[in-house]
Amino acid sequence: ETVERVLEARTTILRLVPQATETIHWRALSYHDEQVGGHVKGAICQLSVCDGTVRMSFIHGASLPNPHGLLRGERKAKRFVTIGSSRVLRESGLANLVLAASAMVAVLHGKPAASSRRRT
Repeated sequence: ETVERVLEARTTILRLVPQATETIHWRALSYHDEQVGGHVKGAICQLSVCDGTVRMSFIHGASLPNPHGLLRGERKAKRFVTIGSSRVLRESGLANLVLAASAMVAVLHGKPAASSRRRT
């Protein structure tokens, strides 16, 4: 079940932000926008498993809008969403967080948002 949630989350992230580069970093699947920067500057999100719990973490999560109250954590910048079931992945709030994280790193670093970039 944990593996299925990770794979479904991975598919969701790559569908929402196809420009994301996926790497294994900090014992997690890490997604960043290489046009913006690396694992921190261009960070979109990470997927990790700890004690059988799947988490989607946002390194700049404290700056993201959280109208659905999905984000957890009390660190200075990082926030996470616990993915306890596939239902969480289908909630529009989580998709909006991924899209907002992608747009935020682009805007913060003077790059066009992914939705305005065109691939040729």
